[in-house]
Amino acid sequence: MKRFFNYLWPVLLCFILGFAASKFQSKSMVEWYPTLVKSPLTPPNIAFPIAWSVLYLFIGLALGRISGKGYKREVILWSVQMLLNFLWSIIFFTMRMPLLGFVDIILLDVVVMAFIYNVRNKDRVAFYLFIPYLIWLLFATYLNAYILFNN
Repeated sequence: MKRFFNYLWPVLLCFILGFAASKFQSKSMVEWYPTLVKSPLTPPNIAFPIAWSVLYLFIGLALGRISGKGYKREVILWSVQMLLNFLWSIIFFTMRMPLLGFVDIILLDVVVMAFIYNVRNKDRVAFYLFIPYLIWLLFATYLNAYILFNN
């Protein structure tokens, strides 16, 4: 049961933070985001909650894999990436600041890469759980940059 809880709380934390971020950005998603010039590669709006649900599950499971094993640096990197992830939604959508959002997402990319690098030889499952996240973030970085330079 303890092992199950070690996976449950990080997954719930990710979903709670994701839900909170979505509430902060909801007004902007209706009033501001539709008016922006977006990349032709921008997925339909329905793709974002689906993708983020899977990614939050993976991100939470990765923390569940490494928590309680003495991987202090990796837990710190995980925590920093989660903070930057949450802040990006607030900065980009709520504050409507694509430039500052771009700075945040670049930092997020770097921290996620650092997490992947640091966990690669300690827990291969956590390593692989973060690969789809990094791919999505790099795509989101492109989408953020496109909005930044075309609006």
